[in-house]
Formats: sequence, C-alpha cells, structure tokens
Amino acid sequence: MLTKFAQYLQERLSITNAQATEAVSCLKTRTFKKGELILRAGDLKSDIYFINSGLLRCYSIDEKGKAHIIQFAPENWMMSERNSAVFNEPSYFYIDAIEDTEVVVVKKDFFPEIQHVVPEILQLNIRMLHNSIRFMQKRIDMLLGATAEERYLDFIKLYPNLTLRVPQWMIASYLGITPESLSRVRKDLAHRR
Repeated sequence: MLTKFAQYLQERLSITNAQATEAVSCLKTRTFKKGELILRAGDLKSDIYFINSGLLRCYSIDEKGKAHIIQFAPENWMMSERNSAVFNEPSYFYIDAIEDTEVVVVKKDFFPEIQHVVPEILQLNIRMLHNSIRFMQKRIDMLLGATAEERYLDFIKLYPNLTLRVPQWMIASYLGITPESLSRVRKDLAHRR
C-alpha cells in the first residue's frame, strides 16, 4: 500500500515512477484497529501518518473530560501532532482511529533525507505546511465568527464523505456545537431543500 503515498507524491511533484518508488522504499505501513489510541497528550512521537485507508481524528480532552476534535484525516490526508513531531515537545493532543485504518508512517526526517532522490520534496513539504496553516486559520475564523449552519456547510465541503462515516457527536464536537444544535441545523437544511 506504499504505492498510494508514491502516487500522492507523483500527483504533487513532477517525478518519475522510479523516483517515487525509491522515495517511499524506506517507509513502512502500520494498521490501527477502530478505537485504537495512536498518540496521547504528553507523549513524544515524531511520526506523520499518511492515511491509505480508514480515518483518524486529532482531539484534546478538557478538564471535564469532554473531547474537542481539531481535525479528521480520511484517505490521502496526512496527520501529525506538530508540537511533538516538529518541536520534540510533549503532545497537546490525542490521535485515534475512528475506523480500522492503514497508514504509511512518515518519519520526521523523511523530507530532508529523500531530497537527494526527489529534490522537489522540500518544496512540497513547505507547500503542505502552508496549506496546514491556511486550513487552521480558516478553521479558527469559522469557530469565532460563523453560524452553526455555516460551520456545518463548510464541514461538508471540506469532508464530503464523512457525514456517513463519523458519529454525529463527533461532527458536533468538531463544529464546537452541541449534538442537539447539529440536529436542528440538519433539520433546517433538510426542510429548505
């Protein structure tokens, strides 16, 4: 299943099959069962996960035990906890598998080490970082200023296939609203169609 990550690289860079194959040859896949905890708050783990199949979520837990979902990562997305992965400090967040999930484990030093095979890889890494920042800025803006309906419609646009794969309480947590509010938003949208 490393070929999915090789294909991901080829789609974003102008590289040959041979370059893509060599680039991913040092990587390993790993599987996680539904509900399996991959990272806990406080852990030090520098891995980045490319999702071949399945679904991961990144979240925090407040002092009352309530989960606050930061991000979902379906197929062909990447997920890491940057405080741990980049800064080698204890993780703020948890990552777990919402479904049985297979990932390609991309080590922190993958991008600089592979540049002799794929010189463009560092530019891809920078683009991915900027895209991640853009995503988080938009997410913060939506949480601060958008209505529950606007947030839900943005969620559907960003994650078009997740409404059938993710429990409603998780979607509500991601949106920063109660499950009851999400139910009202969905009902209002259904009545307007």
